[in-house]
Amino acid sequence: MSIRDMGTAESLGAEALGQPGHRRFRLFVRTKASSAILWMEKEQLLNLSLIIDRILAQISEGRILRTEARAGGLPPSSGDMPDDFPTLVEHDFQVGQLRLSFDGEHEMFVLAAVPFEIVEDESGEPQLDLQTDDALTFLFTLEQAQQLTSRVTFLVNSGRPICPFCHTPLDGGPHACVKQNGHREIIQVLNEEENEDEDE
Repeated sequence: MSIRDMGTAESLGAEALGQPGHRRFRLFVRTKASSAILWMEKEQLLNLSLIIDRILAQISEGRILRTEARAGGLPPSSGDMPDDFPTLVEHDFQVGQLRLSFDGEHEMFVLAAVPFEIVEDESGEPQLDLQTDDALTFLFTLEQAQQLTSRVTFLVNSGRPICPFCHTPLDGGPHACVKQNGHREIIQVLNEEENEDEDE
């Protein structure tokens, strides 16, 4: 997989656009070299936040609390896109796959995002086609990770209630929980050994 390295994030955050039930979610990131807007499903963003939270708790041996255990909360405006964020960004796409890893030597998270397109197979059925040649990656700090998970929690809690098992939105009607009826992986967590193997 060919990956474009954006470098280290100078600005990183999350937003939800629209009304609850019809919102669109996105990450925005700006580095010295580039900028990107990454659109994703609510459950993708939430699962990313939960995994970051878990890693933060593990590497700090509990000194960094999980988001739900932290006192207080963020004001609604905290985490909004900065006023000076580029109007025209170099990368703007819907995310098909996220790959998260942690660089213990430099104490940095590494997030890779792979865009996708919907194409038709030979029978005319729509299929998700990952555009691996257009994947990008960037690094962010522990502090940025904490701020991001707090922001995502605020966004999620300001919308529809979610299932406590699979973390998908509840609409008030029948709910097919993927944790009870199968699981679709949307985030892949890599450890340092796997990263080294891929580099070789």
